[in-house]
Amino acid sequence: MSLPSLSTFLIVQGYLLTLLLVPFVLLQSRKASVSKLAWIMLIVVLPYLGGLLFLVFGINRVERRATLRQASRRQIDQMLSALRVYEALPDEAVDPSIRGLVRLTDRIASTRLCHGNAVEIVSDTNRTLGLIEQAIGAARETIHLEYYIWQPDRTGRRLRDLLIRKAGEGVKIRFLFDGIGSMSTGRKFLRPMLEAGIDVASALPGAGLRERWSINLRNHRKIVIVDGQVGFTGGMNIGDEYVGRNRRIGFWRDTHLRFCGPVVSQLQQVFAEDWFFATGRPLIGGELYPAPLEGGDQVAQVVAGGPDGETEVFHALFFAAINEARQRITLATSYFIPTPALLTALETAAYRGVHVRLMLPALSDHQWMVTAGRGYYQPLLESGVEIYEYHRGLLHAKTLTIDGAWSLVGTPNFDTRSLLLNFEVALVMLGADPARRLDQHFDDDRQQASQIDLATFQNRSKVQRIGEELLKLFSPVL
Repeated sequence: MSLPSLSTFLIVQGYLLTLLLVPFVLLQSRKASVSKLAWIMLIVVLPYLGGLLFLVFGINRVERRATLRQASRRQIDQMLSALRVYEALPDEAVDPSIRGLVRLTDRIASTRLCHGNAVEIVSDTNRTLGLIEQAIGAARETIHLEYYIWQPDRTGRRLRDLLIRKAGEGVKIRFLFDGIGSMSTGRKFLRPMLEAGIDVASALPGAGLRERWSINLRNHRKIVIVDGQVGFTGGMNIGDEYVGRNRRIGFWRDTHLRFCGPVVSQLQQVFAEDWFFATGRPLIGGELYPAPLEGGDQVAQVVAGGPDGETEVFHALFFAAINEARQRITLATSYFIPTPALLTALETAAYRGVHVRLMLPALSDHQWMVTAGRGYYQPLLESGVEIYEYHRGLLHAKTLTIDGAWSLVGTPNFDTRSLLLNFEVALVMLGADPARRLDQHFDDDRQQASQIDLATFQNRSKVQRIGEELLKLFSPVL
């Protein structure tokens, strides 16, 4: 075949591939229209490369296992109900100003608000790591860990070796990691854990051949549960960079939670569902959900979301929370790629007179995400939203407070990936105290941040604007 004929053949085959894939993109029911458009543009402009990228990144291959997760959830729900580990907070005990938001959360989550919890909000990552090590060191029965990133470096090895020692003491340990986020955590690193009797599994991609193509779907959760009594979740993974040991990144600013009380059983439920999803082995023994030995007066609820359900849990929750706000909103996130609905919600909240403040990173481990996020600044600034960029180091916190009465801390960022593709988890808290503490963290962070001025922002160079708009076009699939 001559060169011109070969070129013609490849072009024709490329566009035949496009004709086959475009209808398939359109039939992806869970994808937002902007995401579908971005994929179609990529496939049309780069038929072969775009088609390959869609086949690898664009297809949700975990929906087919949703029924298995739901079956596991029903088993655990029935068991928890029988054990009466926690009692749901009655509707009349909730502040009327946030009652609608609470009802929504109850509808879309598999848990309920409960009282009797003690929650510590930690912004110092070294303290967070110390608290986790302390809890693991005191473990007597079980340790469950689930992480998006676990680095095989000094910090990762130290915590691994502590787990190995506890396994030697007879503590039952289960470790779940994301196959993409923890890609560098190889067999050499994991072998001593396996030899010590620790159960290790990859959350995503799973063991099946089809799931090994699911690299666009990530388990972004960070969970530690010790003896069913102490729980941890938040933004911090395990690695040197998260405790400030990476010279290129420097200081790492994150928010994590340590909590006790009946809400720990809800976090255990999330881990159990993920463990079943990854391994097919249920964790439904009553000993895993003991009556709490410690607690406090905090009302809280664990909320989990992912691409395996009918509802985009965190997208719906963030949208409702912003629209329910009447006085103030404070949001901190490490990635800011809002959906059109969330962008409009923030703008209209500011137009309604709500004091909206955003804390976003100036530096990121994925700097193109910062550039793409800036493409959304102008309409927000015009509506009166205050935007700050944190510059001391890397901002990795994921927090939201509404009207000083409702707070959320967890793993989801304010971006398309977290809200529509990842498995995420967070703790919702009611009351003035957690909101006050988080708002104070925001005010402290403002001392290490620069406020974005509308007039100055409008005068940025055309090259910057082109870069922002280009990355913004593909932000739904970043």
